[in-house]
Amino acid sequence: MNSRHSKLTDWGLQHISIENHYTILDVGCGGGRTVNKLAALATQGKAYGIDYSEESVAATKRTNAQWIGLGRVEIRHASVSQLPFPDGMFDLVTAVETHFWWPNLPGDMREVFRVTKPGGTLILIAEVYKGASTRVSKLAEKYASRTGMTLLSVEEHRELFTNAGYSHVQVIEERHKGWICGIGRKPLPNF
Repeated sequence: MNSRHSKLTDWGLQHISIENHYTILDVGCGGGRTVNKLAALATQGKAYGIDYSEESVAATKRTNAQWIGLGRVEIRHASVSQLPFPDGMFDLVTAVETHFWWPNLPGDMREVFRVTKPGGTLILIAEVYKGASTRVSKLAEKYASRTGMTLLSVEEHRELFTNAGYSHVQVIEERHKGWICGIGRKPLPNF
């Protein structure tokens, strides 16, 4: 999964800015390559990763052993449905090829919103979505009910962000590849 999703991840991350002081969470960190990229970009910050799979947590720890040793990365075994972090901790939350597996997508989006700082950003990046014309997306859509995936259309991605409370929502497609990324910002409080 590390090499397979690398180009997709790079494409998605180019749509946001990552400042060097950011505190970042990668939800569903898998093999750890995204955490590694984020730690390299946030040179004065810290990257966290969570995954519900103990095997993925172990793989991410191996991939990021140097960053962990420097205190720049922390990996935890956890679920997106109950994030082990305080309110408003993260400048940026990323999820690459994971949100369609989340157990309660609307509720989990609100849980991510909870740990995002006001003014912070959430980006969801995926290579399959409802209505995409690629073979992979069509197969995923055909078998979604059997696999437990929740595939969303472009408009449903937009609504997912809006309903969770995000503003400045963008949904960007790379149609010929079947790639999609959704971006939203947690509004700043009105004083």
